[in-house]
Amino acid sequence: MNILRPLSPHLPIYKPQLTSTFPISHRISGAFLVTIVLFFYLLCLKIGLICFTYENFYQFLFYSSKLIPISVEITALALSYHLYNGVRHLLTDFSGFIFLRIGKRLK
Repeated sequence: MNILRPLSPHLPIYKPQLTSTFPISHRISGAFLVTIVLFFYLLCLKIGLICFTYENFYQFLFYSSKLIPISVEITALALSYHLYNGVRHLLTDFSGFIFLRIGKRLK
């Protein structure tokens, strides 16, 4: 008798915990920051300091003036999250899991 059972019965009832979502979001923010750094590095390699003498460059900065603060804020948010999550990770690794014990007490 062939009964149709799911391959992984634990996945439909799995509830994501806070400690399992931190590493995923840490990697996503790290990948975002690496992408931003590589983009600006390649941009500086491609156009260099000559771009500051072109009028088109200043027109581009003027028309994209709304996007620059938004992108800086998103990058600062990703950087601060990545930094604080890295520090939290180091503290939980080297402090004898004090933070995990506190988290279990709060539940």
